[in-house]
Amino acid sequence: MQPIDFCTTGMFIIDQTPFLNIPGGAGTYSALGARVLSPSPESNRVGWVVDAGHDFPESLRDMITSWDTAVLLRSRDAPTTKGWNGYGANEHRARCVDLVQGINSRRAALGQSLDEPFFIWEPVPDLCVPAELENTIKALEHVHVISPNHAELSDLFSVVGTTESGDVDRQVIEACSSKLLSSVSGERASKIAVVVRSGKDGCYVSSPSKQAWLPAFHAPTPAKVVDPTGGGNGFLGGLAMGLVRTGDVVEASKWGN
Repeated sequence: MQPIDFCTTGMFIIDQTPFLNIPGGAGTYSALGARVLSPSPESNRVGWVVDAGHDFPESLRDMITSWDTAVLLRSRDAPTTKGWNGYGANEHRARCVDLVQGINSRRAALGQSLDEPFFIWEPVPDLCVPAELENTIKALEHVHVISPNHAELSDLFSVVGTTESGDVDRQVIEACSSKLLSSVSGERASKIAVVVRSGKDGCYVSSPSKQAWLPAFHAPTPAKVVDPTGGGNGFLGGLAMGLVRTGDVVEASKWGN
């Protein structure tokens, strides 16, 4: 029953690469992003779940334990998930709503006075298409932050989000973010923020009261980036901890960067 600042419903997977036993998955990288910004003993307030199959390597178990987080290592009589996972049409958005409602119901059932949880949602790239815009807007009624990358956001509105030189088209991203915010009605509209991850161009933050472009952490020396794998998920873990510690979405996005 220790307090938890962060929890992810993302998966742990073992990536299929030329190297053996590489930890991967959205849950892993977002937990790592939160852990980087939570030095011990606050690291024990970072929660995530690892489903460890019968083939789970001890070296990975030791690595995860060394992070000193509130990880739940669950054993199962099946192989550990590897390499790839996907979703059918509309499944992830429905899953997003179901998860939010389920978490709130379980917390209410505890019979304790608990603060309202703050939900950050990363939509599935393959479903960032115009046909899914209505479902995306419905899901926004249940979360506090939606964080697509710039390509996913522009694809959702069937526009081009980059310039001819390959840079992010800031005017397009700002316009699409504004459309998403304006689609949320009533009291909920004041609680929503759009945080657009834009790779080497940093990120764009848009809320009813604040808008800002923030440079990437490495700018202006992108050559220092060795491997961007998991960078978006790591960003979201950092963003979450920034929101917990500061309560300000622009400051929190700096933590994510």
